[in-house]
Amino acid sequence: MTRVRGQGCSRTCRRPSAPPARPAGRVAPALLAVLALLACAVLLGLGTWQLQRLQWKLALIERVEQRVHAAPVTAPAPPAWPAVTAAADEYRRVSLAGTFLDDRSVRVQAVTARGSGYWVLTPLRTDAGWTVLVNRGFVGVDATGRAPAIADPGDARVTLSGLLRMAEPDGGFLRKNDPATGRWYSRDVDAIAQAQGLGQVAPYFVDADATPGAGRPGVPVGGMTVVRFHNNHLVYALTWYALALMVAGAAGWIWRQERKQRTERAQ
Repeated sequence: MTRVRGQGCSRTCRRPSAPPARPAGRVAPALLAVLALLACAVLLGLGTWQLQRLQWKLALIERVEQRVHAAPVTAPAPPAWPAVTAAADEYRRVSLAGTFLDDRSVRVQAVTARGSGYWVLTPLRTDAGWTVLVNRGFVGVDATGRAPAIADPGDARVTLSGLLRMAEPDGGFLRKNDPATGRWYSRDVDAIAQAQGLGQVAPYFVDADATPGAGRPGVPVGGMTVVRFHNNHLVYALTWYALALMVAGAAGWIWRQERKQRTERAQ
């Protein structure tokens, strides 16, 4: 206390007391609870997103399976090219008729179940007059790393069926194409057409089905398209949900321990 004198009177005064400080021990649990709720919300959201992706992937696999095993339809002609998309058309079974332009073929490096080698892409001039690249199939390499000479399909008219595939743009995970030296690592339709002087071609290529005699020296092996989709979305979803449960469990355990300590201190 402080005695104050002045103006002929005396009185006793108290200094204003500071407001009671908030116990520091209560801030950490509150912050922990907020962070745990945010983490759980994010993890649950990621798990739900993966379940949505799972449904999308299953629907995609079903559509592709239907296309692969369906009867062939006529390959899209120039008027339909602007509407051709991967979602609507890739892996659709199509049929073609025309003449191969064998002198414009290119080889694209490939690794398959048969080993290392090349895809043989040859332009096909259809009966209607437009051009499409056809992946006639795979040719392996010998012990020296060389591929055999490709058998000339001749000028005779051919009829074939296969799977419609979208062009593979240069770059990405594959090595960059080198058209000047004829080294191709992706089936980039536009780049191949430009390098081979083909003019306007279909914005897709066709993986040809297996044909009689395939596998002989110089005869590409068709029908080797791998239709497989990675589908780990359920595993990812369960992982995110498990992490959310772990975060909630850890936060609950810490909260119980803090409450137990406060009870012991109060006794």
